[in-house]
Amino acid sequence: MKRLFCAFAAWILLVGLTGPAQAQYTFTTIDVPGARQTFPHGINATGQIVGEYNNGYSFLLDVDGSYTTINLPGALSTHAYGINDAGQIVGLYYDISDYPHGFLLDMDGSYTTLDVPGAVATYAYGINASGQIVGLYFGAGDYHAFLRDVDGSYTTLDDVPPAAYDTVTEAYGINAAGQIVGTYQDDDDFGRYRGFLRDVDGSYTTLDVPDSSRVWGTQAQGINDGGQIVGWYSRDVFSYGFLRDVDGSYTTLDVPGAYHTRAYGINASGQIVGLYYDVGTWHAFLATPGG
Repeated sequence: MKRLFCAFAAWILLVGLTGPAQAQYTFTTIDVPGARQTFPHGINATGQIVGEYNNGYSFLLDVDGSYTTINLPGALSTHAYGINDAGQIVGLYYDISDYPHGFLLDMDGSYTTLDVPGAVATYAYGINASGQIVGLYFGAGDYHAFLRDVDGSYTTLDDVPPAAYDTVTEAYGINAAGQIVGTYQDDDDFGRYRGFLRDVDGSYTTLDVPDSSRVWGTQAQGINDGGQIVGWYSRDVFSYGFLRDVDGSYTTLDVPGAYHTRAYGINASGQIVGLYYDVGTWHAFLATPGG
């Protein structure tokens, strides 16, 4: 599950990192007008961005710079997380039941509630071009990743690395080929969070950013059709974004002057969305290659 964002005390940004190389990007701040905090989660090939603001309201930022608020009928709060190239949006919403339901919002404004059969809570986080959806669900005291296929059937992703806890597996992104990225807790390393890449043949690759610490470990959040993966990792009490290229190399993403940087989505052209923390609040960013 996407964990709650905590405000940390201000600190001088560390430079000269060992481990991953530094990325060259142009960073653009994204703040929903009038919002206290803005959290972006997904970006598609055309550059449309979805996310949430003020803890319960969601937005679609179009390529012309216009914002559209996303509120599902009857929902107490709506949280948008993923968008595919067709403009379909997935996320979750809360109603009077106090438990979240996943949703799929179509381009015509119609929506479908997503509830994994037998689950207490369902969280939808990523959607690919064909409409396959990934996320996680809670049931019987455990969190499990799931894949929802285009026919509406659900598959639990229990074939995570053998060292994973039974209780925490989270899927966040899926690309057109069906590659899935997410996070699991490693039972062999005292619950350390590690990222994973699940390939189309069902095989897994564990993702660990060099020099990441046990505080949050490595969190894989998004994958594009080229196989590039983004997310964030911790070193001591600080968090940094990362890009993992198809050759397995890692690049650190740091918004200049920020205390924390976290990456969540990447599109086909390599544009990345995420958030950063500075002087008391979180802001969204768009990172464009070059600069």
